Amino acid sequence: MAFEPYSDVILTRDIPERGLRAGDVGTLVDRHVVPGVADEGYSVEFFDMTGNTVAVVTVPASALRLPVAVAIER
Repeated sequence: MAFEPYSDVILTRDIPERGLRAGDVGTLVDRHVVPGVADEGYSVEFFDMTGNTVAVVTVPASALRLPVAVAIER
């Protein structure tokens, strides 16, 4: 799956050495294509609640998904 630059993405797996957990939301900052490799790579920046960068990691596309809009029922 190809993601649009600067889109919000959700991490689908833990990266404990960087303090990241599945479900963390980040911003896609770069795309990496390796000839002969099916899964593209992406650099993703993760922020804390005040906007400070927590981590920038490069992960395969399979480690990311797009956010899904979910209605809140009352």
